[in-house]
Amino acid sequence: MKIFLMLDPPRTTAQMQKVAVINNKPRFYKPANVRKARDSLIKHLRPFKPSTALDGPIELNVTWLFPKGRHKAGEWKVTKPDTDNLQKMLKDCMTEVGFWKDDAQVVKETCEKRWSDEPVGISIEVNILPKIMEDKT
Repeated sequence: MKIFLMLDPPRTTAQMQKVAVINNKPRFYKPANVRKARDSLIKHLRPFKPSTALDGPIELNVTWLFPKGRHKAGEWKVTKPDTDNLQKMLKDCMTEVGFWKDDAQVVKETCEKRWSDEPVGISIEVNILPKIMEDKT
């Protein structure tokens, strides 16, 4: 399954949650900008939700295409946010929408982030893998 989310990719990540101490106990919460980024991703993912949640091992390939600004189109984006933090929020949202039962099913993934002229957005490819790897020796 290949999909493209036409949106200015969020720069806010799941790691940006905050902690407050209430009655001497830490309480974690998502600030408004994190909730807004999650809501946007979920809104854009919903139309592509599979009819049933994918089962078994999954391969996930994602390319984040950010508006180029003063950079050259195709140039690697070597600034924040980190790819692992971007992927965490995306996989959490894909789980919430129902692409799969649990993002632990993602056993193989690639992620890249680049500056882009047009289009900007997130290119996502999801493949179901065989349950047993072929022995390549």
